[in-house]
Amino acid sequence: MPSPHNGAVDSAPATEASLEARLAAPDIETIGALESLDGDIIILGAGGKMGPSLATMARRAIADRSRRVIAVSRFSDAQAAATLTAHGVEVLRADLSDPRAMAELPYAANVVWMAGQKFGTTGDPVGTWTQNVVASVHAAERFAGARIVCFSTGNVYGRTLVSNGGSQEGDALVPDGEYAASCVGRERVFESVARRTGSPLLLYRLFYACDLRYGVITELALKVLQQQPIDLRTAWVNMIWQGDANRLALRSLATANTPALALNVTGPMRRVREVAECLGRHAGIAPRFEHDVGAESLVANVKRLEQYLPYTPLPLDTLCAWAVAWIRNEGRLLNKPTKFEVRDGKF
Repeated sequence: MPSPHNGAVDSAPATEASLEARLAAPDIETIGALESLDGDIIILGAGGKMGPSLATMARRAIADRSRRVIAVSRFSDAQAAATLTAHGVEVLRADLSDPRAMAELPYAANVVWMAGQKFGTTGDPVGTWTQNVVASVHAAERFAGARIVCFSTGNVYGRTLVSNGGSQEGDALVPDGEYAASCVGRERVFESVARRTGSPLLLYRLFYACDLRYGVITELALKVLQQQPIDLRTAWVNMIWQGDANRLALRSLATANTPALALNVTGPMRRVREVAECLGRHAGIAPRFEHDVGAESLVANVKRLEQYLPYTPLPLDTLCAWAVAWIRNEGRLLNKPTKFEVRDGKF
């Protein structure tokens, strides 16, 4: 099986098919982790930005075809569902906020919970808590006893002084706004049920996955290419190539623990200026900046990730080169901003 990435020597994905292939390529560690587990895998909320490639990766990593890989979502994108089916993933359509729909899902020994709502949360706080907390109650109860990886976010921490080196998993959670508070609620629900039922649980606090169609790198690349000023009040950020994030999520199933283990899942802290200048070198354009450098950002310390799930990330230089090439070649964009620079908790 080819390496998921070979550093800066890799050429940029030129089509969505080649991009999806990169995002869904398992590595030896992922294959080994899934082979060490028994039972089926169910991915709940698999219709979003990451779900299809993660489900495809899981299917590719498991040679035993008697083990099911099941993707569950409302699947408003019919093409995503059809592609998953073509890759051997079982597709089930369900509204995960409906307890009756949840009760009808097949049980699986390994669960990846990806469902949730971020975009537009300021205008729909009830929907945010329904998707991020109420649905989590149903899922945690339905799959009690299973190994569970619960997708969460770095927003549970809130902004901190960059000089402190980034938020660590044992830090107090200080959510800023309805979205972040609901994400703490999601974690607490899964922790509560896991504590009562003995379910191994990993809280997967993901900081800014980057797929060339969206992500911090793509947002900054657009500003560089369009010669728009880049705001430095949020001067630091963590990010991770989505293919790496997919592999780490599946490996996390074998790392789920009792009591629950929380992991910051992202790359090292980066200066926004550094990232923009890297993009500028590949674009042949000097980036523009505005505002003074801020002392606080939403940033993560990744020492625990390095301890539990060591990996070789896609180099920043490669990701920057790919993003510039993707945009200049008019690759499709999802137009779903990360809002990493938001400083008031309103998404």
